[in-house]
Amino acid sequence: MTTIVSQAAPNDRQQFIQKTYLHLAGAVALFTGLEIILFVTGAADAIASLIFALPFSWFAVLGGFMLLGWLARQMASRTGSIQTQYMGLGLYVLGQVLIFVPLLFIAVNFTSPEVLPSAAILTGLLFAGLTTVAFTTKADFSFLGSILTIVGFVALGMIICSMIFGFKLGIFFSFAMIIFASAAILYDTSNIIHHYTTDQYVAASLELFASVALLFWYVLRILIQLNGRN
Repeated sequence: MTTIVSQAAPNDRQQFIQKTYLHLAGAVALFTGLEIILFVTGAADAIASLIFALPFSWFAVLGGFMLLGWLARQMASRTGSIQTQYMGLGLYVLGQVLIFVPLLFIAVNFTSPEVLPSAAILTGLLFAGLTTVAFTTKADFSFLGSILTIVGFVALGMIICSMIFGFKLGIFFSFAMIIFASAAILYDTSNIIHHYTTDQYVAASLELFASVALLFWYVLRILIQLNGRN
């Protein structure tokens, strides 16, 4: 019998939280390992070159990632099959690995060596701080859900328009998206505390990973932009 985490026994609640963050750590480790393999083998260079060379290829990448993300979430939320849940999480990590290749390619080949590790450290510190706030206050940030949905569609529309009309989304957009990703982390962490059931730790870790990846993307993007100005 499943139980809402906030209503579960203290031991069950602790186990759920531990499982969620262990799976998040596993997703981050898998993401990192796959990216290293792609760059060491040269596959990342081929993928990035193909995306940069083909007109409007980013539309296909973005569209494919959105479809894959929807499918992965559906699979991870199927509590009746743990194997399907893990397949969903793995599929989502793979999608993030592929969509990150062009940005990481730029960071590795056209910026200072400290840019990429600095972005990873800053992302980790921001995530730790936001997680601490959510667990310390134990506030219910579920009210952010509708706000995040609206802002997310607006941001997606701006990204699509920038690709169609060729204008650049500057550094202020990246800062705004960091605020958006931070709000998403608070929302996801609040759901972990208040709204998930004790058998949804895989789905919970997927949502957290998605928000952390978004945060990392825009932190890295800002550092790339700042490095390019030096």
